[in-house]
Amino acid sequence: MTNLFRIWLQLARTDGFPEGSAKHGYVFAAPLDGTGHIDAESWHAQKDKCRVTRFWGDERVEHGMLRHVGHGWRFDYDTRSNAGDEPFFKLDRHTLDPGNFVSITEHDGIQRPFRIMSVERVR
Repeated sequence: MTNLFRIWLQLARTDGFPEGSAKHGYVFAAPLDGTGHIDAESWHAQKDKCRVTRFWGDERVEHGMLRHVGHGWRFDYDTRSNAGDEPFFKLDRHTLDPGNFVSITEHDGIQRPFRIMSVERVR
């Protein structure tokens, strides 16, 4: 049985979105261990399946990959450059369970909070 999961993140409360926003977020695939943390060893074996889709209001939908760099994790939309990468804040320490929050520094350099809306096993 695979340990690959589809994780849906939705923008949490920010100054511009006091109620958060279902129109702003990410859906990505990642291998999780039994405690809900990303499994870096499993990621190496199936990193080509760890894709991300970024949706941001009326902007163009972006597609990329989940990358592991040192102890950190990031979304990478262009393998030729790190310029547009979006790093997570200490994702290796977070449990990816619905209702929890993670932070991502986006293209504009602003770190924003995202609520984990769902975590579903990929079949």
